[in-house]
Amino acid sequence: MTTISSLASRKGRNVELALLVFAVGIVVLAYINVGIAVEGAIPPSLVAVGSGFLVITAVFHLVMRWRAPYADPLILPIATLLNGLGLVMINRLDLARGDDLAEGMALRQLMWSALAAGLAIAALIILRDHRILRRYTYLAGALGFGLLVLPLVPGLGLENYGSRIWIKLGPFSFQPGEIAKVVLAIFFAGYLVQTRDALSVAGRRILGLTLPRARDLGPILVAWMLSVGVLVLEKDLGSSLLFFGLFVAMLYVATERTSWVALGLMLFGVGCWVANMLFSHVQQRVLLWLDTFSREALDTSDQLAKGIMGMGSGGMFGTGLGRGRPDLTYFAESDFIIPSFGEEIGLVGLFALLLLYVLLVERGLRTAIGARDGFGKLLASGLAFSVALQCFVVVGGVTRVIPLTGLTMPFLSQGGSSLLANWTLVALLLRISDHARRPVPDPEAPSPVASDQTQVVKVR
Repeated sequence: MTTISSLASRKGRNVELALLVFAVGIVVLAYINVGIAVEGAIPPSLVAVGSGFLVITAVFHLVMRWRAPYADPLILPIATLLNGLGLVMINRLDLARGDDLAEGMALRQLMWSALAAGLAIAALIILRDHRILRRYTYLAGALGFGLLVLPLVPGLGLENYGSRIWIKLGPFSFQPGEIAKVVLAIFFAGYLVQTRDALSVAGRRILGLTLPRARDLGPILVAWMLSVGVLVLEKDLGSSLLFFGLFVAMLYVATERTSWVALGLMLFGVGCWVANMLFSHVQQRVLLWLDTFSREALDTSDQLAKGIMGMGSGGMFGTGLGRGRPDLTYFAESDFIIPSFGEEIGLVGLFALLLLYVLLVERGLRTAIGARDGFGKLLASGLAFSVALQCFVVVGGVTRVIPLTGLTMPFLSQGGSSLLANWTLVALLLRISDHARRPVPDPEAPSPVASDQTQVVKVR
């Protein structure tokens, strides 16, 4: 982990405002397009949805000018556009099922978006300096691990479709693993800043790799056992891959040693192989991955096959928003929202959508490069890696690059816990980027106090 000198940057708030207007305009046009394609008229809910979305965006931008004037000007418009496009697709699926705004999921998604943006605004106002979080490193670790095992608590955890990743509180259900990824990123950043010297220097060199000493293997073994525990007990391959991948990525950033990456990949491969040998739910996922269209796989689940055929029917340019049949796939609004978009906006549109995630990750890594403290550098890189890993796991699952998991696409998929976690992640990136881009006072500049000439006062 190398410290980079400070960069003089413009505030960029006017650029952010122009991009936000552009993002809201795209969302409104897409919403109108869906209404005309499905019902042949401009949707009557346009005023309510459009004004609600505009108010949320405007308030967030004003708070940025007030509390984080030097924050990266691209992060907020990208998150706003992704959130808005997800809202459009969820509304489109509501219309395909015959539900209006009040009956469907779009209104709830808009309310969760407002709540999540409000939480991010509150975080920006309250948290004036991200380095304060380092004081709570081990508290964040305990909270993160507690959130991970919370679905295993009898009477509280909820098992849906083979995975136990939800908790139920009265009429509400919640996925604590989404929040855990943000909290664990804070813990990993604080822990690795303290221990990076021991983890990066000592070791024996074998076959070109500097392997760590046995006494230094503790952290990665604990993270590995935790990820395997999540895989076995909660039957959640996606979260297991996300948490272990996040830790290994941050470990590499902290130590700059490729041996940690090789060791991490080997450990995770061994864990997956043993799980595939012992557990039937893992074997089902592998069967759906390797032989999706076989009779045995289709008797187990045809969800992946329908998603792939939907994307295939969209072709290069898609059927057009509102003109496909993404509602034929199960969970088209959550786990399979990428195939829904792929069918209606085609391969070209899907690549444009994924480019937004690439830009978001790039701005997060740029923030990490510009950060002047080790904790901020590690936290920003960890948050950016978590977005990249989650996108890879989701897109890789629906395109058969890796076995299918139950993770949701950040900002696009329906779900309150996902929105809360990802908007909080955006708030942390904005806070760190504000600190990284803020000009440093020139130590050679004369102090106003020192520059005052000494005056002789005559005293009689």
